[in-house]
Amino acid sequence: MEEAPDIQTELENKFGTGLLSPQGTRDDISTFWVPKDRILETLRYLKRDIPGPFAMLYDLTAIDERLRNHRDGQPESDFSVVYHLLSFDRNQDVRLKVALKGDRPRLPSSVSVWPAANWYEREVYDMFGVTFDGHPNLRRILMPPTWKGHPLRKEHPARATEMGIFQLTEEKAVAEEAAARFRPEEWGMKPAVGDVDYMFLNMGPQHPSTHGVLRIMLALDGEQIVDAALDIGYHHRGAEKMAERQSWHTFIPYTDRIDYLGGVMNNLPYVLAVEKLAGIRAPDKAKVIRVMMAEFFRIASHLVFYGTFGQDLGALSPVFFTFNDRERVFDVVEAVTGGRMHPMWFRIGGVAQDLPNGWERLVKEFVDYFPPRLAEYDKLLMQSPILKARAKGVGSYTREDAVEWGVTGPGLRACGFEWDFRKKRPYSGYEQFQFDIPVGQNGDCYDRAVVRVEEMRQSLRIIEQCLKNMPEGPYMADHPLATPPLKKRTMHDIETLITHFLGVSWGPVIPPGEASYGIEATKGNNGYYLISDGNTGAYRARIRTPSFAHLQMIPYIGRGLLVPDLVALLGSIDYVLADVDR
Repeated sequence: MEEAPDIQTELENKFGTGLLSPQGTRDDISTFWVPKDRILETLRYLKRDIPGPFAMLYDLTAIDERLRNHRDGQPESDFSVVYHLLSFDRNQDVRLKVALKGDRPRLPSSVSVWPAANWYEREVYDMFGVTFDGHPNLRRILMPPTWKGHPLRKEHPARATEMGIFQLTEEKAVAEEAAARFRPEEWGMKPAVGDVDYMFLNMGPQHPSTHGVLRIMLALDGEQIVDAALDIGYHHRGAEKMAERQSWHTFIPYTDRIDYLGGVMNNLPYVLAVEKLAGIRAPDKAKVIRVMMAEFFRIASHLVFYGTFGQDLGALSPVFFTFNDRERVFDVVEAVTGGRMHPMWFRIGGVAQDLPNGWERLVKEFVDYFPPRLAEYDKLLMQSPILKARAKGVGSYTREDAVEWGVTGPGLRACGFEWDFRKKRPYSGYEQFQFDIPVGQNGDCYDRAVVRVEEMRQSLRIIEQCLKNMPEGPYMADHPLATPPLKKRTMHDIETLITHFLGVSWGPVIPPGEASYGIEATKGNNGYYLISDGNTGAYRARIRTPSFAHLQMIPYIGRGLLVPDLVALLGSIDYVLADVDR
């Protein structure tokens, strides 16, 4: 790959040397501070005019800087808003930051540049209290409309025990009921056009085809969807807030619960980001073990999609078959890790234990067993005329649409765009494996299913290569921030005993800095942006999940569909509400 152009030089040639203030980071992503009155023109230039444009708004978040100690060379600010942009042409990222002061900071909205900024800005407003001027509907998105305060500010309590006993007074009950009442105008929806009055239908929050607690408000003209608005946050558990009160090690189990179908796949971007911060290199055996277990969970997650997608479209039997095969995957996972759905088994620097005796037999049995089952499911589901009629040509979007809205993973590849982090930005040794990247052509519900089905076959290829080429050696890095001193050495001197005690109880003290790491997770690109202030836990932990971006696109691609088509669309996106709400 040719060396990427120097972003700083290109921006300075366009805007002059006084615009940017570079910042060094541990992940080597080009990071610049931009004045808030110049941020929109900078974003527009990077998206539209620069050669090899940064077409995707990969993430948008904020940082409460008020209690941070290590900010050498950074502008003074109370809050910082962070834009993470991705260029497919360059295979490169750029991070822009805006310094904001005051208790009620304001910033121009970037929705006019990327429609995907809508939800991201609402989340920053909800969590940090930053107002985005010009936003089309700036309201809370994860917290209830009656919530007091902004949870990711440092002064907001992090534990229920810090908030006092909950009391539901009659006055509060009335206020909550009034806030829950649906008013179309508050959601940017028109109750009528001309002499046509729309019917409004609540799909959810308790509805089988929403695959979790999601509320979709539909404006209908007959059975045709005229408009839609999504109400998320029912599953919000404050995962990013919890990261601020956990140690680097003890937050690992929380990551399992983000995409709760992805298991250790959630651990991987987190530990990779921490390792980047700390300068830890996992040994080769740990890398291959991570790849093997991640691909097992890719299969497990896709099996849930496969069965429930068929169920959504009227085929009840396949879900029992696919869930049975998922249990076979979990049998292997349990034998290796001791857990099934949430093994929380990856560690900073490697994995929790070495592979057990007999693991090869279990893995080989599954690799031999599964291909005929996939062939059977092809006949049962993918070749079904009913499924084809319900899925082909439904919920289509183009590659340009996908990039505009931040779609990644199978949803992006279904548009014919062969982009996969495992190939484009190999991590954990993926560059050593032989596998193909499945793509579709039409970007519809059917092609999204085709891509995931073929991905399971490619995961099997990767697992088989792990089986045949598992290296010898340690499963954990020999690094003081990853591995405490051996127990037998703790009796030799008090310093070693103290180091061991602190390493086990508090965990490592990660040097100050910032780093992000994204991987090709089960549902798209999952990334962690971690900030260390030189302490035993994260100062800020941003979790970029694919499902959040994917759900935001539903009103755009859902208009004009019939209600049953929306069910097919929801199933084909393959989201998880915990992945959306965190």
